[in-house]
This record gives sequence, C-alpha cells and structure tokens, in this order.
Amino acid sequence: MLKQYDPQTARQTILKRTPPDEFSVSQRVQDGITKLFGTPLTPDEAVSRILKEVRLHGDSALQKWTLTLDGADLQPAPVSKVSMQSALNFISHAQRDALKQAAARIEAFHRRQPLSSWFTNELGGTLGQIIRPVQRVGLYVPGGTAPLPSSVLMSAIPARVAGVNEIVVVTPPNRTLAKSDVPVDPIILAACVLAGVDEVYLLGGAQAIGALAYGTETIRPVDKIFGPGNLFVTLAKRQVYGVVGIDGLAGPTETVVIADEAANPTWVAADLLAQAEHDLLASAILLTPSQALIEKVQVEVARQMEQRGRSEIIAASLENRGGAVLTSDIEEAVELANDYAPEHLGLSVRDPWSWVEKVKNAGGVFVGEHSFEVLGDYLAGPSHVMPTGGSARFASPLNIWDFVKIVSLVALDGSTAQTIGPIAATIAEAECLDAHANAALQRSGRST
Repeated sequence: MLKQYDPQTARQTILKRTPPDEFSVSQRVQDGITKLFGTPLTPDEAVSRILKEVRLHGDSALQKWTLTLDGADLQPAPVSKVSMQSALNFISHAQRDALKQAAARIEAFHRRQPLSSWFTNELGGTLGQIIRPVQRVGLYVPGGTAPLPSSVLMSAIPARVAGVNEIVVVTPPNRTLAKSDVPVDPIILAACVLAGVDEVYLLGGAQAIGALAYGTETIRPVDKIFGPGNLFVTLAKRQVYGVVGIDGLAGPTETVVIADEAANPTWVAADLLAQAEHDLLASAILLTPSQALIEKVQVEVARQMEQRGRSEIIAASLENRGGAVLTSDIEEAVELANDYAPEHLGLSVRDPWSWVEKVKNAGGVFVGEHSFEVLGDYLAGPSHVMPTGGSARFASPLNIWDFVKIVSLVALDGSTAQTIGPIAATIAEAECLDAHANAALQRSGRST
C-alpha cells in the first residue's frame, strides 16, 4: 500500500535525508562479518582489512575473497576476447538489437556535449586550458540479483566518447553459472563488446575496488573508478579515494513524481513500482495537490503490484521509503522536490515545461508523461548514473567531463612577465614567502 503523508510529516520521514554513515546494518550482515573475520567489525573495518590484503597479496587475495564471498574459485584473469565476442551469439536477436539501439542513442547524446580545449592571447602571451582524457578507468558493474547490461552502456560509452584509452570492467561472478567456463551472464559481455570495453574481470565487492585501485600481478591499476555497488563497494571506493579518483558515492536509487489531477494514475503507479523494485532501500515518492489522484494511484499500485515478479521487494520499499504527499499546490511540490534533490524527478503535470525552470536540484528531469524514467534507465540518451542521496544539490549525472581532466596552459611573453612580476612579489611578501617574491622580481631585473 502507498501510504499518504502531509508535507510536514513527509519532511520528517520519507523526505528526510539520512547521512551514509547512519544507515543501519542488518544483524544478518553484522553476523556475517563476525563469522568471516572471527571478531566483530564494522563494515568499514571489514572493508579496510580486505583492501589491505589485496594491496599486500594481490592475486592470491582476490582469489581468496572471490571464493569466500562469491563462491567461485577463480584465478584473476581477463575474460578472453573470444568469450566476449561469442557472447553476442548467446543472447537473443531482440536483446542484441535493443543493446545496439540503446548504445547508438547514448553515444549520439554524449557526442553532442561540448568538450574542447581553448586558448587566448588577450592576457599577454598565450593562456588556456587543455582537455586530456583519463588514461585508464575502471567500471564496477553490480551483479546482485540480475545482470545489468545497461550499466555497462551508460558508463563505458561516455568514457569512450571522452577518449579514454583503456576501459576496464569488473563484475561479480554469477553463482548460478558457477559451473560455466565464464560464470557471467553473456548479456553483460555482449554489452561490453558493444560499448568498446577493453578488459573484463570477474570480481566483485571491496576486493574488486582494491584490485582497480592498487593493481595486482594480473590487473594493472586504473586512474579513476566509476559505478555503483552495495555498501561494501561504496565504503571501499571511499577508502581508496586519493590513490585513485572516484565518480562519487552512490546510495539507494530514488524517484520523485510531481503530478496533478490530470495525470494518468495507471502510469504514475507503474513509474513508482518500477522504481521500488530496484531494492529494499529504493525510494518512490509521489507529490501532488490532488487527493483524488492519490486515491487512484493507491488503487493502481495495489492492483499492479500483484502482477509483478518482485512484489515482495516493492512492498518493502514502499512501506519503508515510499509514499504519496498531499501538497497545497504544484509550487509546494516543486519546493519539496528541490529540498529533497532527487536522483530522478518526473513532471506528470499540465504544461510541464512551465515548471522546468523552477527545478533547481535533480539528477534528471523527465518532462511530461511520455518522458518516463524507465526510458532514461535504458536508452533515452543521458547516462542513467545520476547523483543520489541528495547529492544532486552539488553533483551531476555521469557525463564525458567525468572522464577528462583539465591541464592549465601558461605561456606568457616577456613583457607581461615583467609587468605582473612585481604584483606577484607584493602578494608573496604579504605571505612571508620571500623566495617567491625573489623569483617574481628576477624577471623584472630586480631581486630581494
């Protein structure tokens, strides 16, 4: 059932942000950590131990933790090019065509994003910014309860468009395919081929992040790590930051739908259920000034949920983190959404374009009922890797700028150096850095 809230109660419950460090860990997870390490540890401490083992022992640590955590006795090695190419023949024609069409749309979108170096001669000599791609990146693709080829496309294609030289994917081995020569769903490998991935390793969890960050005898380290994962993957990314770059710390996925009385309740309910089926912590929230719409959506949610294969997950998600909020008007709904800063924001209202300008914080805005979020998940164009946990207040969806860096260019002429050198010296002296001041004045024929 989709529970109803007033705005004030919603702010204290389903719209209240919980810092990542305050997410509770189930007793089952805590007991599992104790059993693995022989002593009670926090998840952060457990991740730290795994990372240390990978850093010190390389491949042997990867093999140990892959067997322990994923039940697969695999020596670290890249999936062969033959296996990757043959995966295209193991998926259906419909799946292959769908992946190709999605890849084409994602690439076309990202090729339209401006990305260029620039230079100016208006400040004395030449100044500018040189755009250089990150040389080698690692993409974590979750395994979980289902393969996620869309995550491959949505991360690897922007990297390739940005000019990244080497794209590496790590993904957990699939337990149900443990007896296969390559225990991973072929649709993952097929997506890697279509997206131009260079290397694939069957690794998951904190050990995979450690391998990407530190490198092993088999796996060369990367420069930046991308991709969502479970709590242990997220903690591992946070711990290796500084050794490598990371894209961010992904939290549970979330969707907010702003709707008015004209919205189609069947569609609104379907969109909420699509979000809620991700996992128990997913958030699916409706904001509307229409009591009639809430009641219709509640009926539709109950009806449609009975037909869904992941109904238990949906029910738990809606019970704990979802709901419908009755607002005074659409303006208040937009205000609540801006404060919440959702990953996905749907505008299922009359004249949705009139409200786009008022949206300040969202990973993606889905304008109108025909621009539903599921299309964004797979092939609308922008990457579906978007900021979660309220980070849309300061962060952006994954895009080609995440895969490049800026190198500042300074090529001043002698006249300019002589003119501005004394100015630099004045500031340096104020900072008590007389060697700086001396270097600045040398070009002006003076010294300190």
